[in-house]
Amino acid sequence: MSIIKTKNFITDNFLLHSKEAEILYHDYAKPMPIIDYHNHLSAKEIAENKPLKNITEAWLKYDHYKWRGMRANGIEEKYISGEASSEEKFLKWAETVPNTLRNPLFHWTQLELKRYFDIDAILQPSNALNIYNKANAILENKTPAQLLKEMNVEVVCTTDDPTDDLKYHKQIAKGNFFTKVFPTFRPDELFFIGQPKFKSYLEKLERCVNFKIDSYQTLLMAIDKRINFFNENGCKLSDYGISGAFSFVDYTENDVVSIFKKQLNDEALSETDIKKYRSSLLIYLGKKYHEKGWVQQFHLGVIRNNNARLKSLVGADAGCDSIADYPIIEGLSKFLNTLDSTNKLTKTITYNLNPAQNETFATMMGNFNSNGIAGKMQWGAAWWFLDQKDGIEKQINVLSNMGLLSNFIGMLTDSRSFLSIPRHEYFRRILCNIIAEDIKQGLLPNDLTFLGNMVKNICYTNSKKYFNF
Repeated sequence: MSIIKTKNFITDNFLLHSKEAEILYHDYAKPMPIIDYHNHLSAKEIAENKPLKNITEAWLKYDHYKWRGMRANGIEEKYISGEASSEEKFLKWAETVPNTLRNPLFHWTQLELKRYFDIDAILQPSNALNIYNKANAILENKTPAQLLKEMNVEVVCTTDDPTDDLKYHKQIAKGNFFTKVFPTFRPDELFFIGQPKFKSYLEKLERCVNFKIDSYQTLLMAIDKRINFFNENGCKLSDYGISGAFSFVDYTENDVVSIFKKQLNDEALSETDIKKYRSSLLIYLGKKYHEKGWVQQFHLGVIRNNNARLKSLVGADAGCDSIADYPIIEGLSKFLNTLDSTNKLTKTITYNLNPAQNETFATMMGNFNSNGIAGKMQWGAAWWFLDQKDGIEKQINVLSNMGLLSNFIGMLTDSRSFLSIPRHEYFRRILCNIIAEDIKQGLLPNDLTFLGNMVKNICYTNSKKYFNF
């Protein structure tokens, strides 16, 4: 591919197509702090606060978006997740970037290079080594905490297993950090009853709570203990990210006690057994979250680890996951209704990966708003494969038609990289441009002060109030 000659692609008015959009973004959206309420950043790296080794470690090491792009460009796996050097991997990524045009990777790449390293040039083979060296020289003096502060990140919520000791969160809480870092309780492993790894996870949980889990009742006691521990350490959110259909079936307490006993005795469980256990656990957790005043999140509609060869080579999160077409909404409705009927439904966010279900999710969440809480039930931001310009625009438009955009709690990164924070800027620019286009078409009143304050709320204020940070 020939050299891309444009030198200044990320301008001040990138993605802003009118004067109204520029005002909404620069005067209202841009100054707002960032609350990144769902990501997979490392609390350990923030707490230890050591300069990042190089841009490959910071940018490419965990980014399966980039990995997928490189594979699509025919790059050998050794340059993606393999044994190649950091410099070699970066150069292969630079080789891929010119071929990502019209993929969000191109926008994200150039936006991140501009914001963190003040690099205007389009990354490509002809300038890759110079950019690699310049970025590394800057990163030599930048710690994770500094990078978050420079991006005005007020809050980060990591994703944590119930058995995590949270020692790094404690360390951060005691330190002089600009960014507050809170844990998120993600009990996915507790749902894998009937699978080989479930027994070993129970043993891990036993070591964590210091008592034997020999019944369903003691399992719930262990869960209670860990939820209390997370709550004491600033946790305000839970998450659920299991692939497959979201099934919810009727069960009795005796059913679940018996099913768990069968698991402890290494007896085979039926599909119905597994569904009853999972349904019981969902309700128990949901009630505990309500008791603690937490927000519960549900990431639904992914089919994971499709490529067995790649999973065996790289492991989980290798970048071989896809949008799924599982049945979800009927089970979700029954689950939410069960909690709501006893007034135990806490604030809830759902994210769907299948865009064909956008309207389905948006309308389902609107069924359970109550208790005087504005925006209690959130249909969350465009997620994973959908967090690109087209996906974000569709999510905003559907939410506007089916609910109240004004109460939306905005964007998150869902990222493992400290260089992904500009995705908030990307969202904010798209949001401002959508509103400005409506003004131009006479669909919204030309009151930039009122609309600007709405933008500020979506970008920051709504989430700050919603999570009670």
